[in-house]
Amino acid sequence: MSFTPDIRLFSCHYTSQQSCADEGKELQDLNFPDNIKMTRVVCTGKLEEVTLLKAFEDGADGVYVVGCPTTGDEEGEICHNVKGSQRAAKRVQAVREALAELDVEPDRARMFHLPRGLHPEFVDTGRQMNEQISKMGPSPF
Repeated sequence: MSFTPDIRLFSCHYTSQQSCADEGKELQDLNFPDNIKMTRVVCTGKLEEVTLLKAFEDGADGVYVVGCPTTGDEEGEICHNVKGSQRAAKRVQAVREALAELDVEPDRARMFHLPRGLHPEFVDTGRQMNEQISKMGPSPF
């Protein structure tokens, strides 16, 4: 029996802005998994734990957040909103801990810090999450 996971991606506007060009056609051309539903947010630091947990309640098998890098040497390499990605990482960690307390694989929730724009890493994280969640199987929720 084949399983296609329902994966939710919450991505920083700046990190995903070029990925959404032409209504996501570029992502399709790069074989980004089409079972990943992307929600762009102004800043991942605005995401609350309840939003991530609600995605699981609504049927997601996996949830991940893509935010800006937290460190960088050049202008534009670090979080546009200064500490947004750091706040998001702490909230994703809290969700991972909540999942573990419920005896659910914490890796169903992940945080990635990626450079702005359409980079291979953006597509790779989608593929990585898709493969990982496919191996875990359906969410127990």
